[in-house]
Amino acid sequence: MSNSPIKSPLSEADKEITGNALQATLVDLVDLSLIAKQAHWNVVGPNFRSAHLQLDELVNTARQYVDEVAERANAIGVSPNGKAKTVVESSGVPEYPDNWQSVESTVAAIVDILAALIERLRKRIDETDKSDLVTQDLLIEITRALEEAHWMWQAQQA
Repeated sequence: MSNSPIKSPLSEADKEITGNALQATLVDLVDLSLIAKQAHWNVVGPNFRSAHLQLDELVNTARQYVDEVAERANAIGVSPNGKAKTVVESSGVPEYPDNWQSVESTVAAIVDILAALIERLRKRIDETDKSDLVTQDLLIEITRALEEAHWMWQAQQA
């Protein structure tokens, strides 16, 4: 179905800008949830349990916001696409290494991944400033949560 069965409260131009921001955020958050779970399964070494549990918290945060972002897209008449192929082709989240990783390398990778995702989200906050303040508010909320997680991961490097 190419035409939206949902009438958007936004103009076509604003819907396109906002829809693109939501779709990009959806893909990045799906990827983050998968990366954090991969890291969760493969972290080893001293302080394993703490990192293992903290990674599950990150997975839960990403999954919560995946659903909220997808539902917001639907609310403005944009069909969200979180399929694996779409995530692979369009995620801007940095790669995570294969195999077991030490707690130290896991923390460093997650810090870098969160920094990149936060940078992308902050650009989308700016992009949606004129197109849709409701979506901008959601992006601000997601950024706040990920910046808090970023701080907690960085604190492990101190």
